Amino acid sequence: MAKTVGTAFAEFNKDYVNLVSDRTTKARSSRDWLINQLVNLPNKIDDFPKLFDNMSLKFGSFARNTKILPLDDVDLLLTFSADGTTYSTHIYGQNYSLNVPESAKNLRKLCNDDYTLNSIKVVNKIVNSLNQIEHYKKAEIHRRQEAATLQLDSYEWNFDIVPALHTDTNYYLIPDGSGGWKATDPRIDQKRVNEINQKHNSKILQIIRTLKYWNKRPNMPTISSYFFENLILDFFNSKSEISTYIDVNLINFWHHLQTAIYQSYQDPKGFQGELNNLTFDEKTKIATKASDAYKTGYEAYNAETKESNQEKAINKWREIFGDSFPKYE
Repeated sequence: MAKTVGTAFAEFNKDYVNLVSDRTTKARSSRDWLINQLVNLPNKIDDFPKLFDNMSLKFGSFARNTKILPLDDVDLLLTFSADGTTYSTHIYGQNYSLNVPESAKNLRKLCNDDYTLNSIKVVNKIVNSLNQIEHYKKAEIHRRQEAATLQLDSYEWNFDIVPALHTDTNYYLIPDGSGGWKATDPRIDQKRVNEINQKHNSKILQIIRTLKYWNKRPNMPTISSYFFENLILDFFNSKSEISTYIDVNLINFWHHLQTAIYQSYQDPKGFQGELNNLTFDEKTKIATKASDAYKTGYEAYNAETKESNQEKAINKWREIFGDSFPKYE
């Protein structure tokens, strides 16, 4: 229940969008404890490959503070020492091969017949080693595409542990899901989010999270989370200043999205290539919903500012966000 649009958004974000503070604190603490256990695996397991000191990363939307409820996964990048391994590729950012020398004995055990490092075998090595951590002996542990996934009964979230190697050109190679490797650098995403958020007085993170909730509503195709986050960042980074009111910023973004969703979009890190892989039909449905949200949001804004009708305005926002958005009290 709320008397104003401002308090309605505050309640909505608190109850349905943002992660719960004490669970976030717990997740960060358990993540840091897990990292300490992971870096000790080479000391516990004789053939566990050596790790690259201080080069493992916390990454993903949880690390960037752009994750919304539910808190279902926490991502880690576990970086191995290359030990003389070299890499080659034919397509920048894709299809990397890692050639492991004979001297890197533990990595060699995870290679294909031609001594190229098999990323599935590396993920499985992590999976098979996690039960050496006393705390995780009864945990559910398995491989999920690029990551070793760890699920404990005591937590509502998974830990997704992604193996990586750090290159001489300062980016990371991670599994591509089919045994090979691909390039990335999560530090670029983290820096980009932080800079744009600071540019606009720390308002961007909440805008991203609220828009992600709208994106997940079942009345339109869902834009992939990473692509959507970058569309939002680009739009607000193009502005010298933004409104102090979240509703105005949402309305402005939806107006932009109506046309932006049709455009090609390249990975700002320079690794993943085209991010907008939606079909034309999907783009059209998203553009239509963005148009509807813009028009309804604008009606809500007019009801609030020109008619001084908070109840009407809040009801309009409920049309956009659904029954989870507070009712007028």
